[in-house]
Amino acid sequence: MRPRRPEHLRKFDYLGFHAYFLTFCTYERARLFASDAVVDLVLLQISRAADECGFAVLAYCFMPDHVHLLVEGMSDASDCKAFISRAKQYSGFYYANAHRARLWQRYSFEHVLRDNEKSETAARYILENPVTAGLVERIEDYPYLGSLEWPRSALLEWLYPPTSNT
Repeated sequence: MRPRRPEHLRKFDYLGFHAYFLTFCTYERARLFASDAVVDLVLLQISRAADECGFAVLAYCFMPDHVHLLVEGMSDASDCKAFISRAKQYSGFYYANAHRARLWQRYSFEHVLRDNEKSETAARYILENPVTAGLVERIEDYPYLGSLEWPRSALLEWLYPPTSNT
């Protein structure tokens, strides 16, 4: 029988130098991430939570009704459960104050990247999401994706290195 909500791994403590692929869905899958103002408000609070909890946000993409994040713990004390809670709490609070509406579904989805999984693969999936969904033809054309660690151009170069014609 399938659980009614996503569950955390039972034998994993979510602490330390681990990478995670996270997805937060908007309440009732409302298409809220369609303006700079909303995306900027939410991204600022995700950044705040990342700083407080010791996480680097390697890649993000705001789709109309959800956000994908690739985050990585930066110390032994980095706590992914605390990061998820704070990111959703902070952004939900500021969104509700500005719009008088609920932002997030109660539960989120996380995938712990195993040792054999590469951050680059997860980051490519995240950045290619708007193209796959038919929102744009090229990654570079979508305004609501990037990294809190690198400029957008550096992120794209890391994931899609230029090929040499030699």
